[in-house]
This record gives sequence, structure tokens and C-alpha cells, in this order.
Amino acid sequence: MPLPSPTDLLRRKLVGRVRGVFNDVESGQGPVPLSDEALFERDSPIRMVHAGVVPMMVGGIRSLLLQMLHPHALQGVLDHSDFRTDMHGRLRRTARFIAVTTFGHRDDAMEAIARVNRIHVAVRGELPGGGRYSATDPRTLAWVHVAEATSFLDAYLAYVRPDMPADERDEYFRQFAVIADALGADPVPRTSAEAQDLMAKMRSDLSSSEAAREVAQLVLTQRPKGAPVAVQRALGAAAVDLLPPYARTMLGLRRPAASALPARMATRAMSETLRWAFRQR
Repeated sequence: MPLPSPTDLLRRKLVGRVRGVFNDVESGQGPVPLSDEALFERDSPIRMVHAGVVPMMVGGIRSLLLQMLHPHALQGVLDHSDFRTDMHGRLRRTARFIAVTTFGHRDDAMEAIARVNRIHVAVRGELPGGGRYSATDPRTLAWVHVAEATSFLDAYLAYVRPDMPADERDEYFRQFAVIADALGADPVPRTSAEAQDLMAKMRSDLSSSEAAREVAQLVLTQRPKGAPVAVQRALGAAAVDLLPPYARTMLGLRRPAASALPARMATRAMSETLRWAFRQR
């Protein structure tokens, strides 16, 4: 058997490092197997968008920042999450859920959705200003969903395929709606226009708070063990750059100015490198 070439060794190292970030390798967790019996067909819009490693990391950071502007979603995280000590674990579990429901066998996807629904039943409590919150509230789930969907797609458009046709963008929302419906979200957008309309309508549900700003800083400063500081900063800057202006203001964040172009260039370079590495497998 011939020895692997330096190029092949580099590919393996890159793929291994990425899988170590997204999978709990210490407990033996491996990558999600790609299935031809998934909820969505191969090469369909949702599978293309969610296959982009770097755009999904940028989109994941952006979506979490947006979600923390909803008082109910924020309080659920504060009361029922160990995000302060394990932010990476939370992001990794979210990434695992997205991978299973997008690429895994449909039975595994539906079990993952059922598991999240069971967890959500216990995530409830009181809001600081009065009233109660519940993770099963359809409108709160709608905000979490639309924040994720728009963030993943916006990052994909920014760093992979800016010329993605409008009909494929709409199909992405229609496909992602299958998961949102199963989680109990309502309303759920099924086109790009509906997503933007829902984002605008739900602005009145959002609020700025010291707690939201604290979580934002943790999201942007904590990094996985072994991840280079420069990578974490570039991904964070790229996510902040893609936020709507009102969200940056509410979270006390500034749009990267002098660092915006270098961050975009570094993020695009990482995206292209990892697309090359995974495309060869």
C-alpha cells in the first residue's frame, strides 16, 4: 500500500480537527453518517447549506446572539443551561442536532426531535419582570427557528454561494420548516420573504438587557479547547458583521470596522480550505 501523500495527510489532519470540534470524541462520538433515507434528499438546498463547516459556525454564533434578544429564550438559557462553563458544549449539541436532522436517517432525525421536545417540557420558569416563560411556547420557538435559518443561509450566501437562486433559497426555508413544525414552532416561514417579514414582526418581542449582553460576550470570547485565538476572533467578527444593525445596538456590539475585511478574508479562506478537505473524502 503506497504511503499517503503530504496533501492527503493535510486533508486528514484538517478533517480530524474539525470532527474533534463538533463531536464528543472523548466519549466515542463520531460523525453523523450520511443517509439516503434522510428527511431531505442529497444535494437539496438544506443539505448544501448545512454542509458548509465554516458558514455554519459563523451562522451558529450569529443565531445564538439573535436568540438571546428574546427574553423568554434568554431566561431559559440562564435558568436551565451550563453555558457559562460549557459554551462549546452547547454549540456542539446544537450542531449535532442540525447534522442528525439534516443528514441522518429519518428515524434518527425524528428521535432527535422527540428528545428535544421532551427536554423543552421541563424548561420553564418565571421572568425577572413578571410573567412566565416556557420552551414549548410556539412563538418563542418561532424566533429561535427564524434566527437559525436566516443566520445559516446568510452565512452560506456570504462565504460560499452568493449567487444562490431565489427559488433554492425559498426551498431551503420550506425544508427547514419541516424540523420547525415538528418542534412546535409557530409561525414558521416557508420563503425568504416570509422569513424577513417574521423577523420584522417579532422585533417587538425582543429586548436589550445586561444579561443578553453578558451572554453575547461569552459567545464571542469562549473558544473550544485547542482552537486558535485568531480563528475564534475571525469567526466571531464575521458573525457580528452579519448581524442586523438593531441587534448589534441592542447587544452593545460594534460592527467590525478596521477588522471587518481581514475577518471576512480569513473566514472565506477557512471556508474554502475546509470545503476542499471535506470534498475529497
